[in-house]
Amino acid sequence: MQEAATPSPRAPQPERAVAMSLRGVTIGYGRPIVEGIDLDVLRGEILFIGGGSGCGKTTLLNCMTALLKPLAGSITLDGVDLATADREALMRARRLFGVMYQLGALFGGKTLLENVRLPLEEFTRLDDDTMDDIARAKLGLVGLGAHAHKRPSEISGGMQKRAAIARALALDPPIVFLDEPSAGLDPVTSADIDAMIVALNRMLGTTFVIVSHELASILSIGHRFAMLDGARRRLVALGPPAELRDHSEDEWVRRFLNRVPTQEA
Repeated sequence: MQEAATPSPRAPQPERAVAMSLRGVTIGYGRPIVEGIDLDVLRGEILFIGGGSGCGKTTLLNCMTALLKPLAGSITLDGVDLATADREALMRARRLFGVMYQLGALFGGKTLLENVRLPLEEFTRLDDDTMDDIARAKLGLVGLGAHAHKRPSEISGGMQKRAAIARALALDPPIVFLDEPSAGLDPVTSADIDAMIVALNRMLGTTFVIVSHELASILSIGHRFAMLDGARRRLVALGPPAELRDHSEDEWVRRFLNRVPTQEA
């Protein structure tokens, strides 16, 4: 039986509104890793962030999700600069995005339902029954409706990633950040995750910002690809992945997206 192809993401619309804006952002830990990043995240897009090992992609994600302050520059979400906002403003801003961490970060002592409920408990005053209903609905969106009362140890790695994405969707945020959603998964399960992201993007209009080095995912479902280069300490490419792969004027970008080794074997 022929495998179903991963559906293409919804075509980007012209003049798309800006969901998050980065201006002059420098990231690092004491010393800069990448400097002067200017980047707009557009509403409803699937944006991948990638580059070579140690290029700063996860550090940038941590700054965009307000876990880490940039060394310089502004990161603006709904009029709030996450780089300078006080605790109260950050709490309001954090309701506007969800995050799936690389290893899922599910609480092992809680069921999937209880894990997905956590953002609702933190940020809302809903009653228990309503929170349970919402959590079940989010698990249903990612294909885990029948597994709500299982613990993370009782499900596969791919299902754990799905549960973590369900938790990221709990508050219906306009932006969801995913850190290496396909890491550690086999190719078929990775393709299933890609298809689910596309389906959620189409169904909900959710903006996805995805840190990944999986070229198959970047090229098949990404609207745009933002590439960091640690050696040059800057953002070196931004655009549709296939166009960058085939036509970028930057040789390193073309080599990266075409998986060309640095030396002949």
